Amino acid sequence: MIGIVAVSHSARLGEAALELALQMVQGGGVRVRVAAGAGADADGAPILGTDAVAVATAIDDLASDCDGVLVLMDLGSAVLSAELALELRSSDVPVRLTPAPFVEGLLAAVVSAAAGGSLDLVAAEASAALGAKTGQLGGPEDASAAGEARPSEPQPDAVTRVVVVRNPLGIHARPAALIAEASVGADVRLRLLPDGPDASAASLSRMLILGAAQGDDVELSASGAGAEAVLERVAALFDDGFGEGTEGTPDGADGTGGTDGTAAAAPAGTPGTPVTRAAEQPPAVAPVLAGTVLRGRGVSGGRVAAPVVLLGSPVGEPDPDIVVPAADREREVSVIERASVAVADQLRGRAARATGEARAILDASSLLASDPELVGEASQRVRMQGRSAARAVWEAAIADEERLAALGGRTAERAADIRDIRDRFVAEILDLVVPGVPDRDEPFTLIATDLAPADAAALDGGGCVALVTEKGGPTSHTAIIARSLGIPAVVGVAGATGIAAGITVLVDGDRGTVEIAPDAATLAAAEAAAVLVPFGGEGALADGRRIALLANVGGAADAVAAVASGAEGVGLFRTEFCFLDRVDAPTIDEQVAAYRGVLAPFRGRRVVVRTLDAGSDKPLPFANADVEDNPALGVRGLRIARRSPALLDDQLRALACAAEAESAVVEVMAPMVSTVEEARAVAESARAAGLMTVGIMIETPSAALLASEMLEVVDFVSIGTNDLAQYTLAADRLLAELGELNDPWQPAVLRLIGAVGDAGRRWNLPVGVCGEAAADPALAPVLVGLGVTSLSMTPRALGRVAAALAAVTEAQCVAAAEAVLTAATVADARSAAAEALAAGAAGETAAGVAGETAAGAAGETAAGTADGPVV
Repeated sequence: MIGIVAVSHSARLGEAALELALQMVQGGGVRVRVAAGAGADADGAPILGTDAVAVATAIDDLASDCDGVLVLMDLGSAVLSAELALELRSSDVPVRLTPAPFVEGLLAAVVSAAAGGSLDLVAAEASAALGAKTGQLGGPEDASAAGEARPSEPQPDAVTRVVVVRNPLGIHARPAALIAEASVGADVRLRLLPDGPDASAASLSRMLILGAAQGDDVELSASGAGAEAVLERVAALFDDGFGEGTEGTPDGADGTGGTDGTAAAAPAGTPGTPVTRAAEQPPAVAPVLAGTVLRGRGVSGGRVAAPVVLLGSPVGEPDPDIVVPAADREREVSVIERASVAVADQLRGRAARATGEARAILDASSLLASDPELVGEASQRVRMQGRSAARAVWEAAIADEERLAALGGRTAERAADIRDIRDRFVAEILDLVVPGVPDRDEPFTLIATDLAPADAAALDGGGCVALVTEKGGPTSHTAIIARSLGIPAVVGVAGATGIAAGITVLVDGDRGTVEIAPDAATLAAAEAAAVLVPFGGEGALADGRRIALLANVGGAADAVAAVASGAEGVGLFRTEFCFLDRVDAPTIDEQVAAYRGVLAPFRGRRVVVRTLDAGSDKPLPFANADVEDNPALGVRGLRIARRSPALLDDQLRALACAAEAESAVVEVMAPMVSTVEEARAVAESARAAGLMTVGIMIETPSAALLASEMLEVVDFVSIGTNDLAQYTLAADRLLAELGELNDPWQPAVLRLIGAVGDAGRRWNLPVGVCGEAAADPALAPVLVGLGVTSLSMTPRALGRVAAALAAVTEAQCVAAAEAVLTAATVADARSAAAEALAAGAAGETAAGVAGETAAGAAGETAAGTADGPVV
């Protein structure tokens, strides 16, 4: 038995992680100790910190009945305490410190230890856990094939059986843990049929990476003295659906491998199958002309102009015609192994110098470079086919990349990670220089086909002020790091690499646009907009009318930033962060803890919470994992409650508990409401849970047209302009090609907003805007004139919007609103608003001058009457 010590700064985190891990092992029997926190203060509140003596004691406690001890740590001083504990302990049991991710690593280690794994195996499972999580970010249907175990030859004495994956979510963490536990007593392997990879049942991560989904056929093989009995136990788990039910098993999922008896073709890159691919030369791209506006997906907000620098081409494809003599192949394999060590060391070195998200991503990349499956598959290509070391790595990586790309969704975004590791391997083997982010002092916009994780991390502290890529998505490492560094970024920009180096481009990370060689006026406006305008903490018009300026947040870190920016409250708290990247719903207690982190900074202030808005581009495997022909019009937002009413009920209860604990003024609103019946139902549910102020999102034209009727049953409405534009113009807002249609200045959208504003005035109830439109200083006065009473935006926009509102009166806002309601085009609406505001300002100035002149004349006349003639 291998013992495990979990070292964390937080006693609560340590115990919670252990509770999660132990749920994976039904029979118990695992020896785990938690050494977390640094005691409690005088009031009994836990103190964050780590204690080397506590860690040493935990190791010694396990030494008496364990063959080895694995130590997992969260971060920072936890590592130092664990290292010091090795010197303080009194036992001599073998101890391994692992850099594995804390929660995922603990889960994998507990399962492996329960299955009787050795210290080496338990440590390897813990380290590989991050790879499994990375592959599962898009849900079980997107499970990553990166690093798949290569097919192995069956043991001579192996017994086999074909089973069907019957449970709806396939082989995720809990089923994998059950398989590992049931496999004790034999060497069990699983192979995805017809020609998929295989994995050891002792490896939690490898089973997850198989990506076995409901309806898939899996071949079980077991060898050893207890093979028959073990195989019966494992097969029974599959037949029972792992206790999760078997509803919806596809027709033909009967263990025969298909409905027509035919077998699918082997996946690309299967060892033994040569991979043929044209040399990866940069494709010819058409030059992009000045004045062109390219569109993509904005993933990090901000607007900046700077000259273009193009990222260098990737490492060239190694010669496929080289054949290594049989006598030299083991030497070539050793070259791959040395390259793996060298690349991992390089990435770990860069991680040590990085911080935050960049460090975490580089740590993950170093683990990928150490992946024994990638090294093993490449080595097999050398041994079996005589590939050179560089070519073998290239082909093995391409196989993984193609499997990832085929899965689509978030998982496909990890393909850049594989390409990066591939290029670094090949460069190390062939002694080449890997192109990276240039080191320049002057500001520049970096343009690339895609950006590797290590290159994205290198943006920190350099001259890169904006980022544009042709590939990538909102969850790619490029997007994550750009957001963490505050660099405007647009991804998915077709033709971006055709922009000439040195030409100035204007990158708008909010609108997802890249303007080539903008004119002087546009550049001047962008430069002015780049200056951060401080916000005094109170929004108001020039005549004193208050307009609440709130922040959009998506987690505790966002809430802290919003408070620092002076936000008056939160107008949109996106709760999806609690639900995404999970295979099961969070518990009420988990939600309460997460929500409190957002509410705490806003005690006594208004926080508008949006209930779960999953679906469309945010699918959840436990709520709406099925494929829809048109997900934007499908089961999303409030509609998920139709299928899973407990999801909404639990969330409302959790929000009520969190609100009471933190004394925030919590208001709740539901997304994707289309009918009055839906509005009434969610209001009743929320009030029953103890949340008395309830609203809805106005995102559909039907909700806008029924706004008055909606406000009869709810207390406020908030307009989501992004979705309202999408549904009004019938233009997918994720499709860059239709970007000009998804503009809040579209006259049809403005008229719907006006209808909602009229309803708010009629009932004297609040009308907010929490979409992209709220952050537009030019549009803010128009929205106020249309009847909007609060604006919620990214915190960095608060000062600029406040300044725009402070410069106009309510009368000017109303005049601008009346002007846009008669506009026929976006251009007409913008110009009409500007003219109305300017005319109003001129009129007020003229009236002021006239008033001052009249007052002065009257004063002089009075003075002349009293004191004699004015000379």
